[in-house]
Amino acid sequence: MRNVARTAGFRVAAVLAAVTVGLGASVATAAADEDGPALQVPEQALARSLSCTGDLDEPEHRPVLLIPGTTLTPAEFSWNYARAFAAEGRPFCTVELPDRAMGDIQVAAEYVVAAVRTMSERAGGPVDVVGHSQGGMITRWALKFWPDTRHDVDDLVGLAPSNHGTVVANGICLAPGGCAAAIQQQRADARFLAVLNAGRETYDEVDYTVAFTDLDEVVVPNVETPPLLPDAAPPASSALRDGGANVRNVSLQSICPAHPADHLTIGTSDAVAYALVVDALDHDGPADPDRIDRAVCLQPFQPGVDPATFPTDFAQVLTSVADALATTPRVAAEPPLQPYAETA
Repeated sequence: MRNVARTAGFRVAAVLAAVTVGLGASVATAAADEDGPALQVPEQALARSLSCTGDLDEPEHRPVLLIPGTTLTPAEFSWNYARAFAAEGRPFCTVELPDRAMGDIQVAAEYVVAAVRTMSERAGGPVDVVGHSQGGMITRWALKFWPDTRHDVDDLVGLAPSNHGTVVANGICLAPGGCAAAIQQQRADARFLAVLNAGRETYDEVDYTVAFTDLDEVVVPNVETPPLLPDAAPPASSALRDGGANVRNVSLQSICPAHPADHLTIGTSDAVAYALVVDALDHDGPADPDRIDRAVCLQPFQPGVDPATFPTDFAQVLTSVADALATTPRVAAEPPLQPYAETA
């Protein structure tokens, strides 16, 4: 209902402005664009995708939206972040992206827009977003093309986000028949990512924390460039490349040398990544590695993970990844850009 009310309000305002200042249709267009393009996904589908735990209406902590990665569902968080946040009394929601986040990311982004708007409206203020892999990148598409969401998000925390794609996807998509739409869009040379990163990568209204691991085998390259050798390696794909004090890119190995986290564990079980997440959520601005107690380097699991069930829980993640890769229909090229993105 919020989308309908907001659109109607802007249209009324636009008509009144046009009458007052004599600018005609141009004013109506400008006013309508302040909210971004109309969402094409049915409202019922958007509502069904959001599942919330805890008190969003009068929260003691800002509610957190958890967004899973490509090939995964919110079950990715059921045995780690969901347990930890519930124990802390931190309200949270999960959003289920269509087709296990393997379809057109432009469509999936509408689910994120709706989730952020719904949560912010209920909470009466901005919310935080934590996403893994594609889940850490997709909110940036929402912030870029639906400007109102920039006031609805306080912190965006990406765990090994595919902000600049991965050369691994380039290789996968060379297979006969191509690859899933979302994988096409996460190729290092994808037009989708070129549009996402054109112009500004970040916005002043949002605090950005990017946590990545030098051992990432999915988002590649993702190795921190030595400060004294800036040209020694390509910049980490996850790292955001503009912004000021509101942006922090952190390699886990910069906190814990030789840390073994890979692409899947950084978003599901890693204690160092979790420490960065909570630090970002509980402080103004992005996470600060100097605030992280180095004792976390010795912790095998993040809060919420049960060591006894970890092998089974993690095996289910691996099964979901393998099944999605094997069964999702493939396309020969990335989906065409939506009209609103063609001129970005």
